[in-house]
Amino acid sequence: MIRYHARWVLPISRPPIRDGTVAVDGARIAYVGPRADAPPGGDRDLGRAVILPGLINAHTHLELTAFHGVIAPRAFREWIITLQALKTSVMTRERYLDSARLGIADGLRAGITTYADTCDSGVALEAMREMGVRGIMYQEVFGPDPSRADEAVRDLERKLAALEPLADEMRALGVSPHAPYTVSDELFRRAAALGRPMAVHLAESAEETALIRDGSGPFADGLRARGIPVAPRASSPVMLLERLGVLEARPLLIHCVRTDAYDIRLIAARGCAVAHCPRSNLLLGHGIAPLKQLLVAGVRVALGSDSMASNEAMDIAEEAFTAAAAQATRGHLTAYERAFELATLEGANALGIADRVGSLEPGKQADLAAFDVPDDDGLLDRSPADALFFLGPLRARATIVAGVEKVWDHTLVNDDPTLAERVRGTTEDLRRAAVTR
Repeated sequence: MIRYHARWVLPISRPPIRDGTVAVDGARIAYVGPRADAPPGGDRDLGRAVILPGLINAHTHLELTAFHGVIAPRAFREWIITLQALKTSVMTRERYLDSARLGIADGLRAGITTYADTCDSGVALEAMREMGVRGIMYQEVFGPDPSRADEAVRDLERKLAALEPLADEMRALGVSPHAPYTVSDELFRRAAALGRPMAVHLAESAEETALIRDGSGPFADGLRARGIPVAPRASSPVMLLERLGVLEARPLLIHCVRTDAYDIRLIAARGCAVAHCPRSNLLLGHGIAPLKQLLVAGVRVALGSDSMASNEAMDIAEEAFTAAAAQATRGHLTAYERAFELATLEGANALGIADRVGSLEPGKQADLAAFDVPDDDGLLDRSPADALFFLGPLRARATIVAGVEKVWDHTLVNDDPTLAERVRGTTEDLRRAAVTR
């Protein structure tokens, strides 16, 4: 038994505990409560820190970590075309794998223990297993031409069969028909029929809505230039997936920035969860998602970083702060009270793993994150959650996954000293290639 002591323990599922202890027995939590009542065991005293459940990143692209700062801001379709061209011209499987490894390492340093990753190259599941973190990899599939849906599904099934041996109790394998502007109606139906966990980029941009609702805009123009017929498909991206029967598979819906009240009611009625990526939405110019309306409707909402091609850091605590601050600009100040729930328990609910992680409770998996908090003005004792919020970017004092310490004293355990340099070389190659585009 190992006893982790801290000034505060935030179980999430119950009120904070002053001078608290989380006792870990193997991979599971054995006790959460006051230090004075903790069972016997070895001591790991974190001092003036706050212990939380391990944070959950409900949407990322680990393979794209090397793209950090590579693509300058531009129109969304042009940004996607540039990203794809750079992937094709610069990246290799080993570079993708190193990129995913570094993304996980950066996440662990930020207290993230679970990763829901959409991946084209398929390396994310290997990286998760290698680095001992929890998660799910959604194998991406693309194909806007309905005449090639059979070919796309065969390729997807081949990739899934090759990846299946890497899935285990901590890491699952799903599918991600990418988005309505890269996936035909027939491919959406076929992907949903596979019966696997699913994630879809949806209702992210104005350009996507124009394609689906009116058959117009830059995505429509690009498809027509490739000889792919385009016509209005539904009144909204959400309604498109409803018409195709995809919402019945309860996919994780990524972004949902451009959703109206009817869309939100439909998402809730079908039991779909939403991965909210506030900083990526802002950096790509998509706007602010209707977080309050989603929560009021009873939608399970989690937080995601998206890829480092469209974000500054793998930091879910910062996403929580941004989400709350963005809602505060609309007068929804109570968003602050729920922000860390979205980063922990609600994230676990969205991914269907709340029986295992997301809160600190005896019997659950021992996924923990601890952060040092200065106490110069007494804010820590008045409100430990607020103290975390106003620290700025959080670096974990400790990150523990299934009882295994991955970060201790701000240092990544078993760090690869050459990994960051290898990925930096890839980033430099990507930047050189980007100059020509």
